Amino acid sequence: MARGAFGRSVFATALGLGLAGASAASAQVLSIGDDGAVTTYSGPAVHTDESVALIAPPAPAQLTRIPSEEMGRLIQESSARHAVPAPIVEAVAWQESRFNHAAVSSKGARGVMQLLPTTASDLGVDPSDLRGNIDGGAAYLAQQLRRFGDVKLALAAYNAGPKAVERYGGVPPYAETQSYVRAIMARLAATAAVGAGAP
Repeated sequence: MARGAFGRSVFATALGLGLAGASAASAQVLSIGDDGAVTTYSGPAVHTDESVALIAPPAPAQLTRIPSEEMGRLIQESSARHAVPAPIVEAVAWQESRFNHAAVSSKGARGVMQLLPTTASDLGVDPSDLRGNIDGGAAYLAQQLRRFGDVKLALAAYNAGPKAVERYGGVPPYAETQSYVRAIMARLAATAAVGAGAP
């Protein structure tokens, strides 16, 4: 490499580092080729004599957007047993756990429908059993639908408790509950739209 090219590369590197210092710190590697060409690599990478391979962060796990065949069948059965529309039970299962029966919340809610131990006990179901968990969730939803006669209020009660809904005379002003109800209603609307478009 010519001395002048090397000097320009070092100046460019120093300038780049100086400018980078003014912003958030970031990991960069400069590769100077035999012809004086400078290549910048950002992020973690594996360097070999032949090449540089960037290490991409692992792709996030794909969340199941529909329940498994068994879960779908159990949702249908419990929905029919407790006279709750299956799309509502399915939407709650999605919002509560993303159909993950191994899910356990920081408050101890368990399973697909995220039943608290006390709620599961009141309903006479075993929250660790998939069938019992779904049936308990459907039964609890049925209770709230009968109590409030409104889907949004029943969903709010499922999330925040019926006493909170009664206290505020509607969906409680809790950010979590407001977001919860909106997300489920949006899923129900999307499900209905897909169903309407089916041949």
